[in-house]
Amino acid sequence: MDKQTIRHRIKTHKSLLDENEKKNAAQAVFETLENTAAFVMANHILVYHSLPDELPTIAFIDKWSSLKTFYLPRVNGIDLDILPYDRSRLSLGAFHIEEPQGDDICDIENIDMIVVPGVAYDRHGNRVGRGKGYYDRLLARSKAIKVGVAYDFQLVDDIDAEPHDIKVDFIITDKGMYRPV
Repeated sequence: MDKQTIRHRIKTHKSLLDENEKKNAAQAVFETLENTAAFVMANHILVYHSLPDELPTIAFIDKWSSLKTFYLPRVNGIDLDILPYDRSRLSLGAFHIEEPQGDDICDIENIDMIVVPGVAYDRHGNRVGRGKGYYDRLLARSKAIKVGVAYDFQLVDDIDAEPHDIKVDFIITDKGMYRPV
């Protein structure tokens, strides 16, 4: 299925969710993630600061921030910089996403796990993002475990992947965990 069609369908479905459904789905997804060996072993985790239409990440970050080191991306031109998470150093950045401030940019090689946002995923590990390629460029430079997180309806049959698209290692939805086939 082409990416524009997927984006439209998923956006429509997300608009029907209420706050309780979002909270419950996020709780299920992140509880599953917390029980994976990959998460237990990871010390340095890049996660996204959620937008209103994404699985909420703040409760997950807050829960684990005393035991794990979290990082958030910050838009820098056409790329993403990686900075340590510090709630007191966030401000609205590109695309009205809260981003970390400062100069303490982390090398992507130091990241053990990346929790990847996506509009949709398929069972082959392909993902549809928002269309700017920020995460594909970042993921291409990383050897970290790449985990896609999503509502179960964001798992689609097949995505028309392009050569520059980077796959995730596994996908966790509110209904379970999927390893690419």
